[in-house]
Amino acid sequence: MQRPPVRVSDAAPPVSRPNPLPHLAMLAWAVVTALPLIWAVMSSLKTDEEILNHPWSPPASPQFENWARAWTTASIGRYFFNSLIVVGGALLLTMLLGSLVAYAVARYQFRGNRLVYYTFVAAMFFPVFLALVPLFFVVRQLGLLGTYPGLILVYTAYAVPFTVFFLHSFFRTLPTEVAEAAFLDGCSHGAVFFRVMLPLARPGLVAVGVFNFLGLWNQYLLPLVLNPDPDRYVLAQGLAALSVSQGYDSDWSGLFAGLTIAMLPVLVAYVAFQRHIRAGMTAGAVR
Repeated sequence: MQRPPVRVSDAAPPVSRPNPLPHLAMLAWAVVTALPLIWAVMSSLKTDEEILNHPWSPPASPQFENWARAWTTASIGRYFFNSLIVVGGALLLTMLLGSLVAYAVARYQFRGNRLVYYTFVAAMFFPVFLALVPLFFVVRQLGLLGTYPGLILVYTAYAVPFTVFFLHSFFRTLPTEVAEAAFLDGCSHGAVFFRVMLPLARPGLVAVGVFNFLGLWNQYLLPLVLNPDPDRYVLAQGLAALSVSQGYDSDWSGLFAGLTIAMLPVLVAYVAFQRHIRAGMTAGAVR
C-alpha cells in the first residue's frame, strides 16, 4: 500500500546546532580566572628553589610549614584577625542600617522619599579616593584614626549605599498583605520589620551580605590612609608589607602562603553561598 505524502506541518522541526563560541569564551574565561589561583596555591606548597626553577610543575613534596611560617613569623595571623574584627563589625552595621533604610524607603511614602533613595544611589558613583583627604581629617578630629571603630564606621559608610540600592527593589516585591496581617495582629512597625519582613528578605540579605564581605575583605585604599598603626593592619595592608619584606628576603614560598591564606575566606564564602547569591539576584524578579 502506498503511504500518504507527509505534509509539511507533520515534518519534524529542524534541529538547530548549538553555537560553540559562547562555550569556548566561557571556557577561556574560566582558565584565565582559575589558573592564577591554582598557580598561587601550588607555589605556596613549594620551596623557593622549586618556585624559581620549576614554576609550572606541581610541588615535589608539599611544604605545609610555609603556611605556618606565614601565619606566625610574617604576622598573617594577626592581620587575619584584625580583618575579621573590622569586616565583621562593619558587615553587621551595614546590614542593619542598610536594610532599615531600604525598607523605609521602599515601603513607606513620605516627603523626600525619592530624594533619600537617589542620594544613596548617587553615593555609589562617587569615587572614594576623592574623599580620602577630608575623610582623613574627620576621622582624626574624632580621635578614631588607627582604631577599629574608625575603620568599622568608614567601612559601613562605604558599603551602605550599595546595600540600600540592592535591597530597595527587593523589599518592594514583598507581599503587602503579610505586613497588613501582622499589623492587625498588633505588631508594631519594628516587630513587622524584624519578625516578618527580614525573614522574607533572607535571599536578598544573604546575597548582598556576601557581596559586601567580598568588597570589604579586599579593601586596601581606606585602611592604607586611615589605619597607620602596624599592630592594627588589616590583611590587605599586611600582604602589601609582606610582599616588600619577603621580596627583599627572597622568601617567595612564605609570600605565596600568605596570599593563599588571604584568598581562602573569599573562596569559601563564594562557594558556600553561590546558590543563595543566585537566588537573591533572581528572587525579586520571580516574586
